[in-house]
Amino acid sequence: MSVGAYFSRHAQVLIGSLGRIVHQPVSALMTMGVIAVALALPLFLSLLLQNARSATGNWNEAYDLSVYMDKKAGAARVQALAKQLRQRGDVAAVRLITAEQALAEFRSDSGFGTALDALEDNPLPDTLVVTPTLAASTPQGTESLKVAIAAMSDVQTVQIDTEWVKRLHAMLDLLRRVVLLTGGLLGIGIVLIVSNTIRLDILNRRAEIEVMKLVGASDGFTRRPFLYTGIWYGLGGGLLALLLVAVASTVLARPVAHLAFLYGSAFSLEGLKIVTGLAVLGLAVGLSWIGSWLAATRHIRSIEPA
Repeated sequence: MSVGAYFSRHAQVLIGSLGRIVHQPVSALMTMGVIAVALALPLFLSLLLQNARSATGNWNEAYDLSVYMDKKAGAARVQALAKQLRQRGDVAAVRLITAEQALAEFRSDSGFGTALDALEDNPLPDTLVVTPTLAASTPQGTESLKVAIAAMSDVQTVQIDTEWVKRLHAMLDLLRRVVLLTGGLLGIGIVLIVSNTIRLDILNRRAEIEVMKLVGASDGFTRRPFLYTGIWYGLGGGLLALLLVAVASTVLARPVAHLAFLYGSAFSLEGLKIVTGLAVLGLAVGLSWIGSWLAATRHIRSIEPA
């Protein structure tokens, strides 16, 4: 058989399997709908998780490190250290708060202006507020930056509260594992659903399969239409899943944007990327093909012409 004839035969079977699905629209849509729901649930959870990571990533100013300088360090040394920190790859910005600025702010906010006038010297040190980059805005990144700055000369104390950061990342990591576990279980469900659908299709066409085997058709040739049927189920279910997630994202986009606005943020809900959509379609087709292959291989092999 030539290469052209080989691909022509497969194309005929591919179109023929699609025709059978079109002639059974209700059952086909039900199968695709179940596949779509099984795919859309973990996909939408994953999308929300990615948006949550993106939103929290924009909070890198909350990971600021307060670097308190030694009182003996002069203004030139403080400026030199600020310049040195700005050159680091894990530092996004450095803001200097002089001792005079800190005292003036404390005077206006505390209400102890008269009492502070009795002080002979300013007890507050110069302070550098260091904002890490987005990539370094993690518990590990901020802790590493803290240790590096604390080892520099004329630095008295480096202060940062990372406990809430650690809790946040632990929660996001837990949710990621839940999404993976849910996706795995639902992926197995897709294989079982398609396998059972193909099994019923084989039983309904048992007489046709027996005739094909009587004229010498191999198990592989007989199995081929059912494999393509599974592929169509997966492709249809994947497209429906992407549609469901797109609709859900559109419905939530405005409330999310309004909530972010109330917190003074310009964050907006991001939709699915093209690469993600193609990966979902490939996964849906792959899982459906596995389900159809398992069912077709097992049941066609057991059918023998009388």
